[in-house]
Amino acid sequence: MKALIIGYGSIGRRHDEVLSSFTEIKEIHIVTKQTIEDRITFNALEDVTDIKKYDYFLIASETKKHYEQLCWLNERVENKKIFCEKPLFEEWYELPTIRNEVYVGYVLRFHPALQKMKALLVGQQVLNANIACGSYLPNWRTNIDYRASYSAKKTEGGGVLLDLSHELDYCAWLTGDLIDIKSYQAKVSDLEIDSDDLVSLVGKTNQNVMINLVMDYFSKSAHRLIRTNTNDFTLEADLIKNQLTKTNLDKSQEVFEFETLERNHLFQAMHREILFCANKKYICTLAQGLEVMRTINAIQEQNND
Repeated sequence: MKALIIGYGSIGRRHDEVLSSFTEIKEIHIVTKQTIEDRITFNALEDVTDIKKYDYFLIASETKKHYEQLCWLNERVENKKIFCEKPLFEEWYELPTIRNEVYVGYVLRFHPALQKMKALLVGQQVLNANIACGSYLPNWRTNIDYRASYSAKKTEGGGVLLDLSHELDYCAWLTGDLIDIKSYQAKVSDLEIDSDDLVSLVGKTNQNVMINLVMDYFSKSAHRLIRTNTNDFTLEADLIKNQLTKTNLDKSQEVFEFETLERNHLFQAMHREILFCANKKYICTLAQGLEVMRTINAIQEQNND
């Protein structure tokens, strides 16, 4: 099996590291302008020789390049597996007919606390969900000034809405597609960025679940928390502590604690399902990724200046 990684920033390097651990993958080539010793690289997609020889394509470039690169690949190959980092695009686009299997990199679906939560919610009437995710952008990447990162730049597809769209995806995965949204998206902190650093929304899903969601770039105390309520119990997941707590009607509690996750554990599980599992249970499909883009588009349209 041969793979082509498009883009070699921090996330591209991580995908390279993960795929290199799979014995089934014999060659990994990279599209990047960087010079990488002892690796086969191409400066641009157009420079790739014999594009059809690859079995697996990974789009790990800046978000604003995803649409063009996905369409370019789709015109030249068919019946291949294409992985696209989240979010699909920086704004809504209509796609041509897709001739390949396309998956989106919402890797948190492979977090054991979220998987346990989804299993416990089967057959339950979910009443509401509260989701909060925040951290301090300057602490994200120690090897680069945050002001130089794509996250800081609206024109490069940065901003908390796009960066933290994981929350929009697993919200829909757990409780249904958001069909009614009232949102606030803005730059409110003193971070030296021109992208949004706060998104707050309330909404309702097609499963009649009420949603309250807040995401930010400026929380000094990093957190990723989800609380869902049913008529029978409350579930509280902490994705940083790898813990899920179930509180029942009689006030009894069950606490599910998961082992500390290794750096690439979730990514390995994600790529293994895409490549080797006939029954795809967790991976985000193209249709689901597009649904997240519809939600992103709705928020962007509500907050256009």
